[in-house]
Amino acid sequence: MKQLTDLKGYQIIGNHSAVKTCLWLKKALKDLGFCYKQKFYEIESHRCLQMTPALICNQTCIHCWRPLELLKDFRGWDEPEKIVEESIKAQKRLLSGFYGTKGINIKKLKEAEEPNQVAISLIGEPTLYPHLPKLIECYRSMGFTTFLVTNGTMPQMIEKVNPTQLYISLTAFDERSHLELNRPAKSLWDRILKSLKAMSNSKSRRVIRLTLMKGINMHEKAIERFNKLIRIAEPDYVEAKAYMFLGYSRLRLEYGNMPNHSDIVEFSKRLSELGYEIVDEVDQSRVCLLRPI
Repeated sequence: MKQLTDLKGYQIIGNHSAVKTCLWLKKALKDLGFCYKQKFYEIESHRCLQMTPALICNQTCIHCWRPLELLKDFRGWDEPEKIVEESIKAQKRLLSGFYGTKGINIKKLKEAEEPNQVAISLIGEPTLYPHLPKLIECYRSMGFTTFLVTNGTMPQMIEKVNPTQLYISLTAFDERSHLELNRPAKSLWDRILKSLKAMSNSKSRRVIRLTLMKGINMHEKAIERFNKLIRIAEPDYVEAKAYMFLGYSRLRLEYGNMPNHSDIVEFSKRLSELGYEIVDEVDQSRVCLLRPI
């Protein structure tokens, strides 16, 4: 059985939170590109702080590339103010190693030390953190925009939070695929449906992200059922995004399950026939942005 060890780069803060710089922040510091979110949503990649307030998860999705052994038991929840403070300190520690690195844009590096965007999406399920609404407000009070990515299994939390942008990430298109692809201890499908309905009432910018795996959830039946789920949520945008053959997902999936960008474009065109407009795409990230019409 294959084994992978890739725990480098994580800054654990407090009892249950973590920070990690992403690939696109590093590329942006060297003027070698930026995250597709910068193109789609006008946030600056080098000023984005990627973190989680919950090193725990209620699913074990086959496509997850994160090191699941980071997920741990703990006693007691940390206060939101402490997590915000320590996450910014952790980001600065991670960035300190870039000084003296060849090709670094020093102006951007100094700006990166003062992040103004937080992606609450690193590992685990952030909506399991009971003080998430206050955490988001703490970041907002410090001038941050906030992107929250959730698996949609905690509808009562989705009803409470008010991030700048609310993502619900979907790989499953019905209860059976949910059990096979998300692998919860017991079915959480009813909760996901409730979360999609709660999203329709959110004041945040609403985005459904479809994580697509070739040979698994890109067939015609999946497209039709994804469309029904999207219509429940009434999002502002839909991202059709390729699963990437990275990290721990390589223990469960094959290289051939990673779609090419052309596969994502074709999927997006087929979805667009059901009432969507393709408004942008980034081939390097294998993602298309659609808008319901």
